[in-house]
This record gives sequence, structure tokens and C-alpha cells, in this order.
Amino acid sequence: MGDLAKDLFSGTIGGAAQLIVGHPFDTIKVKLQSQPVPLPGQFSKYSGAIDAVRQTIAAEGPRGLYKGMGAPLATVAAFNAVLFSVRGQMEALFRSQSGGASLTPRDQIFCGAGAGLAVSFLACPTELIKCRLQAQSALAGSNSGGVALVKYGGPMEVARHVIRSEGGIRGLFKGLIPTLAREVPGNAVTFGVYEALKQYLAGGSDTSSLGQGSLMVAGGLAGASFWLSVYPTDVVKSLIQVDDFRNPKYSGSIDAFKKILKAQGIKGLYRGFGPAMARSIPANATCFLVYEVTRSALT
Repeated sequence: MGDLAKDLFSGTIGGAAQLIVGHPFDTIKVKLQSQPVPLPGQFSKYSGAIDAVRQTIAAEGPRGLYKGMGAPLATVAAFNAVLFSVRGQMEALFRSQSGGASLTPRDQIFCGAGAGLAVSFLACPTELIKCRLQAQSALAGSNSGGVALVKYGGPMEVARHVIRSEGGIRGLFKGLIPTLAREVPGNAVTFGVYEALKQYLAGGSDTSSLGQGSLMVAGGLAGASFWLSVYPTDVVKSLIQVDDFRNPKYSGSIDAFKKILKAQGIKGLYRGFGPAMARSIPANATCFLVYEVTRSALT
């Protein structure tokens, strides 16, 4: 099996494990991000992450925490095939230019950025479908200008509605600019931090003997660094993707950013940050560990 096939297969398995572990946290993150801003004297739909979990389970049962998982699970193979394969090909290019020397964290930053650029075009439509499904209960009954009046039964129903009523296939790529602004720097930071931590824990550039615990620590902290570096961009992306097509609240990413700041201040750009961070560490620790173990087993 060639290196490209190994990266494809290992990335797919790692991505599936990451999704299963992290999706409930992601659901709560999107609900908190997309809930309407309360009118003066009123309270938010959710007082915080725990309240969002409690209300979701009460209204929809535990399955509500996995709402919207069908779209990313169905595309996780393609998503991680692109992410890890592009990264792997860029690693090979850097190694050829350095005479086969071990890659530095700086090299991995460029590899991660390239992978993030490529994967954005798969991430955008997948995330739009996921966010619509996750956010509809948070928007229900509001007059916030969101998509509350459209009830979706599943991922395919979201896709059909968007293609039919929101500009065809182009409608699925609503939010592409903030997706790019999230994935490119986010993955650059993630893979750079991951390599730096592995080399630190290994005491040098040879990280082949690292144990599973060390790989999980490096992967978990690398995942956390993703959200630390790009979280406000993710908030903007989610709001744009659940915004109403016919009567939009936001004309674009910059407009959404300005309106969030004006209405809620800096705090508004970090709605749902707690669940995102709580998700990122175990989910990415699992992803990188499963990727590395699977990749090593294929050599």
C-alpha cells in the first residue's frame, strides 16, 4: 500500500473516531452560537452549555446530541482523505527538498495550511448542512431572521431545500470565505503544534517511539490550539450558514463580525467556546492516536 493510500485510510478511521467522540459537544457549540440574541429584559434560550444539554435531551432525547452527524459522517472519508493526503503529499515535497531530513514544526505549519485550503471546499457544504440541523431547535419560535421556519428531517432534506430555494449548488457553499479563514490558519496551527509537542515529548526530531499517551497529549493540545486560534471565525461562519436566504441579517463575513461586536461585544464572538474546547481535546486526542496507530500498522 502506497503512502497516499495509507494516509487516506488512516485519516478516514481517525476522522470517524473523532466525530463519534466529539459530535455531542459540537451540537451544543452550534446551539449556543446560533441562539437568538434576547430582547431587553428577556433571557437567552440557553443559559449555558449545561442548560443546552439539559434542554436538548429533554426535548429530543440523547439522539438530539447527535443531530446533524449524518452529513459529516457520510463525508468523513472524503474530508479526511483530502486533509491527510494533501498533508502527506506536502510532507513528501518538503522531505525531498531537505534531503530526507525530519520535518520541523515550521514545515508542518505549511503542510497544515495547504491541507486546510484543500479541505475547505468539502467542509463548507458539510458544515452548512450540519449547522442547519443542529441550530433549528435553538432558532425555533424566534423572529431572529434565521431558518427557524424551515424544519429539516435530515441531511438530504437540507441539501434539497438549499439547492431548490437558495441558489442551486452554490447555495451549499454559503460561508466558504469564513470556512477558508478557519481551516487554513487553524490547520496550520494544529499540525505545527502537534509536531512541536511530539518532538518536545520525544526529546528530539525522532518521534517514532512515542507511546500512545504522548500521542494523545500532543493530539489533544493540538486540537485545542485550533479553536484558540480561529474560534471567532467559526462563530461568524455558523451564523452566516444558518442565516435566512431571503431576508438575511448579514451581508457577509465582515458585516456579521461588526454586528456581533456591536450587539454583544467580544463575548459574542466566543459563544459556545466552552463546548468547543471541551470537545477538541478528547476528540483530537482520539483522532491523532487512531491515525498514528493505524498508519503504523500499515507500514
